[in-house]
Amino acid sequence: MNVSKPIAPSKHKVATLESLSESLVAAIRSIPPHEQAVAEAPAIDARRPASSFLDPGVFKREQERIFRRLPMAVTVSAMLPEKGSVIAHNGYGVPLLLARGKDGVVRAFLNACQHKGSMLIEDCEHHKLSRITCPYHAWTYGLDGALVGVPREETFKNLDKAERRLAELPCKEAGGIVWVILDRRAPPDFSLINADLSADLTSLGIGDMHLYGRQTFDLKANWKLVLEPFLEAYHVQRLHSKTVGPMFADVSGVHDLLGPHIRQISGRGDFAPEKLDRVGENIHKMVTITYQMFPCTVVIGSPYYLSVMIIIPTAVDRSQVDYFMLTQEPPNNAKAEELYSRSLDLILKVFGTEDFRAAEISQVGLAAGALDEVVYCGLEVNIPVWQKILDSYLAE
Repeated sequence: MNVSKPIAPSKHKVATLESLSESLVAAIRSIPPHEQAVAEAPAIDARRPASSFLDPGVFKREQERIFRRLPMAVTVSAMLPEKGSVIAHNGYGVPLLLARGKDGVVRAFLNACQHKGSMLIEDCEHHKLSRITCPYHAWTYGLDGALVGVPREETFKNLDKAERRLAELPCKEAGGIVWVILDRRAPPDFSLINADLSADLTSLGIGDMHLYGRQTFDLKANWKLVLEPFLEAYHVQRLHSKTVGPMFADVSGVHDLLGPHIRQISGRGDFAPEKLDRVGENIHKMVTITYQMFPCTVVIGSPYYLSVMIIIPTAVDRSQVDYFMLTQEPPNNAKAEELYSRSLDLILKVFGTEDFRAAEISQVGLAAGALDEVVYCGLEVNIPVWQKILDSYLAE
C-alpha cells in the first residue's frame, strides 16, 4: 500500500505545541535525537508467565477487581455529539444505554425497561431521540431516566412511576471519553481519571473532534495480547515493514506515568529537537503521542486524525476492539475526504491485519504450550511497567 506523505486538507485548527498542556510540552521537549535514543536503548530482563494470557482464573480476577470496580471507557464523546443523542453498548457484557440529556450531560443506564426488563434499544447505532420507548409494551422514559409514560396506567395498582426510573450507573465525561462504572451500586469514584490525564486529553481537543469512522473487531486473543503492541516500539519497523514502519525510527521515545496511565512520545521519521521551535506547526507531524489509559484504552495521534481504541475482554481468549477515527472537523472538500478515507483504510489495515493478527497468532502459540513465559526487551520496557500496575490492582 502507498504510504507516501498525504496531501493536506483545507486549513483548519490543529494541535500545536503552544496549545498543549504544560506537562505534555515538557515531555515533548525532552525527546532526544534519534541517534542518542538508539545508543541509550536499555537492555532489560523482563518476563511474564504464559498463564497470564491463558488462565481462566486470572481472567476472572481481572473482571472482579478491575472491570467491575474501576471506571471503564465505553465510547468517545463524538458518538454522542448533541443533546438527544442515545446509543446502546453491550461490549463489557453489561447492556448499557448512554444518553446526552437536554442539559447536555451524558448519563449511563442499564438497557432494561423497568416493566419486564426488555432491552430498550437493540442496536449499537447513534439515535436522536427526545424520549426512549420500550418496544415491548411502550413504557416511555425521559433522557434523564425518569419513567414518563405507561400505557393503560390505570390497570396497574399502586404503580409509582418515580420508583421505576431506569437503573443508573456512575458516569463521567472527561477528555472526550465517556467513562462508566459497571456496578450501579459502586461509589462514583472517578479518581482514576486524574487531572494530568484530563489536562492532556483536553489540550489535544478530543472532546471537540468529529467522528469520521469507526469499526468493531472481534478477536481470538486475550485482551492483554491485543494491548501490548501499543506499549512498545520493537514491532513497528518489523511487523509494519510494508505499511507504516518506514515512517518511524527504531526508538521507544520518552514515557511518563500519569497515575496508572502511560504516556509515550516519540519523534516521527526525521525528527530533530530543533523542529519543535517552529511556531504554529502541527505537532502530530513531528511526534507521535500515545496514551495507554488504564486498563484498556489506547489513544494515538496522527497528523490529520486521532485513533481511539477501546479493548474489551469478552473471554480469556477473546476480545472486542471498538476503533474510532476522530478528525478536527468533518471533511469540507474533496481533498479532505480523499485524505480521511485513505487514512481510515490504511489504519484499519495496519491494526486489523497486522497488530490484531499478531495478537491472534500469539494466542495460538501460547495456548499450544510452546513456552512457559514470554520475554521482553528494552524497546518493550513499557509492557512490564504496565504489568506491574495491573498486578497492583489484582492484588487488592
